[in-house]
Formats: sequence, structure tokens, C-alpha cells
Amino acid sequence: MAISRRRFFGLLAGGTAAIGIPSYWFSRMPDYSGPISDHFNGTHFFDSDGVPPKSLSQLLRWRWTRNPAKWPENVPSESDVPPQRVTGAKLRVSFVGHASWLIQTGGLNILFDPIWSERASPVSFAGPKRASPPGIAFDKLPPIDLVLVSHGHYDHLDIATLSKLTEKFAPRVITPLGNDLTMKAAISSIRAEAFDWYDKVEIGNGMAVNLVPTRHWTARGLFDRNKALWASFVLETPAGKVYIVGDSGYGSGKHFRSVRERHGAIRLAILPIGAYEPRWFMQDQHMNPDDAVKALADCGAEQALASHHSCFQLTDEAIDEPITALGTALDQARISRERFRALKPGQVFEI
Repeated sequence: MAISRRRFFGLLAGGTAAIGIPSYWFSRMPDYSGPISDHFNGTHFFDSDGVPPKSLSQLLRWRWTRNPAKWPENVPSESDVPPQRVTGAKLRVSFVGHASWLIQTGGLNILFDPIWSERASPVSFAGPKRASPPGIAFDKLPPIDLVLVSHGHYDHLDIATLSKLTEKFAPRVITPLGNDLTMKAAISSIRAEAFDWYDKVEIGNGMAVNLVPTRHWTARGLFDRNKALWASFVLETPAGKVYIVGDSGYGSGKHFRSVRERHGAIRLAILPIGAYEPRWFMQDQHMNPDDAVKALADCGAEQALASHHSCFQLTDEAIDEPITALGTALDQARISRERFRALKPGQVFEI
């Protein structure tokens, strides 16, 4: 059956964005070279607690048989205008949308997985399109000191946004091994630094960021799967420790329990709850709300915020399903809904 050029690239860009390879024909991560470790074999990174990414045949099976819920094209969001700085032991967290957050504490302004682009895709004419505008207009951002990028998938490592941030603020960028090569290949002036799991990086003002394992994988093309590393972060701040997860499957819960064992009390966890249907395809790489509630119990965070929802339609569930299901999962686990909140873009959480 013949398909149009737009639908063909939409099939690849849209479908693969949901599993992190939205660029079969357009891109390839530069090869990382470094010492062999318990999660790097000299060519590819791996997670002994994880599973390999789905195959091309499985991807096409899902894409050709899927029946996704219809999302609205435009969902209004609130618009936050952050202060220039938040000092002392205060913490201000603003939800930009999808997995993007602005974290302000200790006099530093930190962006996590920033994407202001209209599409999470390697091309401008196809792939997942933003359903709601960013919760902070780009020109309303305060001076950005630090950017954390969890991995190379297009809905987390957005070259267009990183380029704009570099031009305007020249922030320090911290990312797992190999992702800096992708950034520097596209943005020569970017101040990107790459680190391994379990590395601790001092970021100034008595604060630090720790890279921790997460159950996921990465790629930007058909032939570069796991050529770079993926990670979550534990921020040490004056307000307490903040655990930030970009993408993750749940698996046995090992990685979440490990964070509690290694880092102790977590003041705030930011956990993904969306892009999870169908489960046969997504469960190894994306948590659903039930998984996220278990992850909260495992890491022991005092408070949690929901991420990775209501912005880009990457998978088959309805736009409001993750938030509704989160409430149900919390009720079943007898956890207060206030302990695990789902913000709308532009809304703010403060300590």
C-alpha cells in the first residue's frame, strides 16, 4: 500500500520518538570511546537490570496496528514568570511541560531536559507535536546557570532549545557519557560536560548533582542504539535532595531503591507517569502511574511531582489518562494525592 511522504516520515518520527529512536533516516550519535565498565562494553552501554530496546519489526507492528486516543490539538497552559533567583533553603520548581522543569534554589537556576520546540522530532514537518505551549515563555526565563540532559532521545535532548540557551545564557550543561558529543557536533560553543553513573559533580553555591542509573536506553537513529549513556539525577540542594527522572521503566524497582540506599532522605522526586500504552511495547522503558507510585514508595521521597505527560502524544493513551490513573493508583496504595501531584504547564511547586 502506498503512503504519502508526510505519513511515512510521521510513522518513523512519531512512532520512534515514543521509544527514543525518532530518526532512523536522519541522524546518528557520534561514537563514544572510553574505558570498559560494568555498563559499557567498549562499544555500547547497557543496564544489567534492564532489557534491550524493542526491534524494528516490533515497532512497525505497533505503529501499523495501533489505535491511539485522539488528543486535542491545543490545550491552554498557565504562564509562569519566574523570579530572577531563589536564595537560601527555598526551592521553587516550575513545570515547563513534558519532562522539562525549571528548578530554582540556592541562588542557581537549573533547567532539566529543556524542550521549547514545537515537535519532538528530527524534522519540522512530522513527529509528535506539542499540545500545550511551554509553561514559561522562553523570553521570560531567568538567567540559566545549569542544564541537565538525561539522555539523547529527541523529547529530552533538543538541539534547537540547547542552541538558544547557549546563545542567550551560555550555561554549563551536564549529561551522561556520549551525549556531549551529539551536542558539540551541532553547537560548537556549548559548554557540555559528560559524566558516568555514580559521578558526583559540584555545581557551585555548596550544591552538587549525582548521576544515577535508570532503566532506559537511548538513540537518535537506526544504527546508534545505546552509543551514549542515559541517567537520572540526584540534586543536593539547601532545601534537601531532589531526585529527577527523565524516562524510566520500573522493572524490579532496583534503581529506585538504590537511590534511597545511596542518597538517604529524598525531599522531592520528579517521576514520569506518561507515554506507557500499549504495555507490551512500553513497559520496559516507560512507567505507567501504578509503576510511578511504586517508584515513589521505593525511593522514599517525602513529596513527588508527575512528569512526562500531557504535552507530546508519543503513545496510545488519552491526554488526561495518566493524571486520572495516578489518582486511582495513589488511592489504591493509600497514599495521599497531595504527596504525588500532577502540575499543569506553568504551575509551580515551592518548598
